[in-house]
Amino acid sequence: MTSTFRTPEGGRVDRSTTVEFTFDGQTFPGHPGDTLASALLASGRHAIASSVKLGRPRGIAAAWAEDPSGLVQIEEPFPEPMLLASTVELYDGLVAHGLPGQGRLADVPDSARYDAMHVHVDVLVVGAGPAGLAAALTAARAGARVALVDEHSEAGGSLLSGTDRLDGAPAAGWVAAAVAELAAHPEVLHLQRTTAFGLYDDGFVLALQRRTDHLGGAAPRHEARQRVWRIRARQVVVATGAHERPVVFPDNDRPGIMLAGGARTFLHRYGVRVGSEAVVFTTNDSAYDAALDLHRAGVRVAAVVDARPEGSPLRAEECRAAGIPVRTGSVVAGTSGGDRITAALVAPLADGEVGRADELACDVLLVSGGWNPAVHLFSQARGRLRYDEVLGAFLPGERLDGLAVVGSAAGLLDLAGCLADGRRGASAALTALGIAPAAEVRLPTAPEPVVPAAPLVLWRVPDASGAEGSTSFVDLQRDATVADLARAAGAGLRSMEHVKRFTTIGTAHDQGKTSGVLASGITAELLGVPVQDTGTTTFRPPYTPVAFAALAGRDRGRLFDPERVTALHDWHVAAGAVFEDVGQWKRPRYYPRAGEDMAAAVLRECAAARSGVGILDGSTLGKIDVQGPDAAVLLDRMYTNLISSLKVGSVRYGVMCGVDGMVIDDGTVLRLAEDRFLLLTTTGGAAKVLDWLEEWVQTEWPELRVHLASVTEQWSTFPVVGPRSRDVVGAVFPDVDVSNEAFPFMTWRDTTLDGVPVRLARISFSGELAFEVYVNAWYAVAVWERLVEAGAPQGITPYGTETMHVLRAEKGYPIIGQDTDGTVTPHDLGMAWAVSKKKPDFVGKRSFARVENQNPLRKQLVGLLPVDRQTVLPEGSQVVDFLADGRLPPPPVPMLGHVTSSYRSAELARPFALALVKGGRARIGDTVHVPVGGTLVPVEVTSSVLVDPEGARRDG
Repeated sequence: MTSTFRTPEGGRVDRSTTVEFTFDGQTFPGHPGDTLASALLASGRHAIASSVKLGRPRGIAAAWAEDPSGLVQIEEPFPEPMLLASTVELYDGLVAHGLPGQGRLADVPDSARYDAMHVHVDVLVVGAGPAGLAAALTAARAGARVALVDEHSEAGGSLLSGTDRLDGAPAAGWVAAAVAELAAHPEVLHLQRTTAFGLYDDGFVLALQRRTDHLGGAAPRHEARQRVWRIRARQVVVATGAHERPVVFPDNDRPGIMLAGGARTFLHRYGVRVGSEAVVFTTNDSAYDAALDLHRAGVRVAAVVDARPEGSPLRAEECRAAGIPVRTGSVVAGTSGGDRITAALVAPLADGEVGRADELACDVLLVSGGWNPAVHLFSQARGRLRYDEVLGAFLPGERLDGLAVVGSAAGLLDLAGCLADGRRGASAALTALGIAPAAEVRLPTAPEPVVPAAPLVLWRVPDASGAEGSTSFVDLQRDATVADLARAAGAGLRSMEHVKRFTTIGTAHDQGKTSGVLASGITAELLGVPVQDTGTTTFRPPYTPVAFAALAGRDRGRLFDPERVTALHDWHVAAGAVFEDVGQWKRPRYYPRAGEDMAAAVLRECAAARSGVGILDGSTLGKIDVQGPDAAVLLDRMYTNLISSLKVGSVRYGVMCGVDGMVIDDGTVLRLAEDRFLLLTTTGGAAKVLDWLEEWVQTEWPELRVHLASVTEQWSTFPVVGPRSRDVVGAVFPDVDVSNEAFPFMTWRDTTLDGVPVRLARISFSGELAFEVYVNAWYAVAVWERLVEAGAPQGITPYGTETMHVLRAEKGYPIIGQDTDGTVTPHDLGMAWAVSKKKPDFVGKRSFARVENQNPLRKQLVGLLPVDRQTVLPEGSQVVDFLADGRLPPPPVPMLGHVTSSYRSAELARPFALALVKGGRARIGDTVHVPVGGTLVPVEVTSSVLVDPEGARRDG
């Protein structure tokens, strides 16, 4: 198909190159520099979608993000739903189709990159139209650090959509010179295709950059498709322009009905006539330019319909001289057509009454009901708006520190005023920063504007058919009509926030850019109150839709949550480890041999650790270095047991509680010196514990002379476990006497290995004889391999977290967060011995005196042994009891507790579990039941310590 509506010349597209794209299965031509909308219009295609609720045809209604109806689905190169054809830059191979109301998400991952950048500037200018360029030049010439962002593919704003002249020459020349000058300033960051979508406190702005090019569409593979810029500016200048406002009338949603300014943009920027026969309906002077420009481009303009009784005498004279009829005191009262408008029904309007309509044939109807300044960013900064009765629009109503609104965004609609206002806004920003503006910042001279006739504020044309506005659409995307607003008013709604939610007006992709102020004006009419009283709905980020992929940036897939690996990760991979995620760490779960599943591998690893020797990479345990004269004081206050009495060279197990007395973490404490301790926490609790300690030090006890630092990644830790562990450690560290007498349980010793400092500790999380080896992570692989090599004669077996869990559960050692649920005290875990009776106070102590904490029916940690010796109880299963007559209580069956840990045990030759059971310790020896797969499995309640309850194995 040829571009039958492309002008012979003009526009800013690259006519020397033709690209092909596919829309709704049909191939169309276009040029680099086109948007999907402009290329479709060039081929005469207006209808591209259907509405979400009523299924009515919808077309392209505007030239940029204010379009309420031109939604498409991109299929190639990657599926993207709910995009505006007017903002999709054309490229060769693009495949798209119109939307039947809603889009379709991709069912395959997006291979493109998305990323983020941070920048700090003195002045951020949002918008590269005449006011924005003037502001950016003023700030750059003063030597300020400047960022200029603009949502279009090139700078210029409205100057590229008309025939304005500066210094007697086309305005595009001045725009090019301004861009070149800004590029020459080293402290200027100029970003096109970048939409500032959110303005927050302290000059923080989020902007989305579309990193595409005219020729290739998507950015090169090594670059991001979209980038979020996080900009911190000391001063912000908002030069975001204004959106043209439509007028509501019956059947105003047909394809071919569009904003007059949009038609002018398509003509001058893209070289596209939007139709062959036009009617222009306006309430102000700006649409006359569209009528004259389209007429000069060969479009037959059937009439300019001006709702003002006197119209605009000067502009009307221009039109009549060109042969364009002008009807004043008239309105468009309806339209005809199907997938495209075929006629406009034009009628006189007097005293709010619509007269008899004439039918004017047309294939495009251009509408202009005035202009709404784009005050979104100002409002996001909590700026108050005021209603301007002359413009029929809401303007910034107060001055905000650090923010200036200039140009059309401030209500100035003439070119000379916008240029001067941009310079004024930038100068004020520089002055606030203590930067002297350049003595003379010359800006080009714009022709004196013709004084326009006063605009008419007209929100809607009454429906003469008696249909009460059922086809007078206020929000085309939501199919919301004047009738919907009337129902909202009739239901008693007065706040525009309530009306918005009742009607859904302004909740679609365009966020009410064309419908929001219309809804306020029409609602005010229906309620009989001033528009200022109805106000607007709240402007919230984002200004335009932002893809979740862009907000996620690189934090998706494997990078959604940071992956942490130990220094031995590659060794584990080579050894065939199967990994699991534990507190962001990749930890080996088990090391299967040929033909082994997890159950078989874990049983083998457990048997090796209990009967020979095993080795675990425990480097992920949290490690916190606590130093200072008051270090012992702090730890006494934070742990339930006494830490200050610990001798240098010794280790103590400690429990930490919240203020409610519930256990939040546990671990061991090594005293390295009188004023220095090393705290070991659970893997998942490392950050939480450090944050907890810092909170108390910084907010409650700032007088304590103590410092804390995480050293989790600095120290690699290897537990060497089992009755043969002494042989292995003794062989690798021959200078250390590893006998029980010289190296007792819960002590540590420093040594070296080939000159590398190593710390050894007698700590056991398995109940077996065990040593923990600590070494700087840089030497982790070498030390690990030496241990494995030395243990080969004893059959040393690497084991993973699953085996570690089985070993500790057999000894009744709880995992905080698995065997606890935030409602468990040390006493519930059977660790009353870990709660000091000597200390006057510690975090959580007062809560232990609560009556509920003394309740003998509190859930307590116990062991469970399935009577059938076969069933592995699912973790999380409920524990229930029978009535005296052997029946279950009627539903809902009371629950005694739940299974927290459950495994097969090589040592016990049967499955076992740990559970929290009401009054559990008093039930030891009883039989209770656990529902499993529809069957009640009888289980015996036992002590939580199922292996070596005497602790004889601890010393070998």
